[in-house]
Amino acid sequence: MQEEIARSAIDTFISAFNASDDSYVTALLSQALTSDVVFWGPLGRSEGIAAVERFVLDIRRHPAGTGTMVRCSAVDMPDEWARYQWVFTTPDGGPRLAGTDVVHLRRSLIDQVIVFAGEIEPSAS
Repeated sequence: MQEEIARSAIDTFISAFNASDDSYVTALLSQALTSDVVFWGPLGRSEGIAAVERFVLDIRRHPAGTGTMVRCSAVDMPDEWARYQWVFTTPDGGPRLAGTDVVHLRRSLIDQVIVFAGEIEPSAS
């Protein structure tokens, strides 16, 4: 049951990266994250949905073009923390960023996100 809740929150979080328009990003993040979410990203620690939104919008505006973020593993939830792998691919086989996120849930929403990004590499054709 808890894994289903985590999977739903994670998939909603990932959907913000793939929103049809930037204006939908905040609404999607608000469905997945607590308002006081703590985000540990590549540039350090930040707090709040607005901080996560800036990160998501930066990824969406990749110089190679709008890409796609997908969860590429099951959600593993051995305790109150869940982890999953993801991949971000830009159009036409452009750069690919892969990584693992670890999230903590509170009341069915993500209240902490830790991003472990891998190296950018061309996607396999």
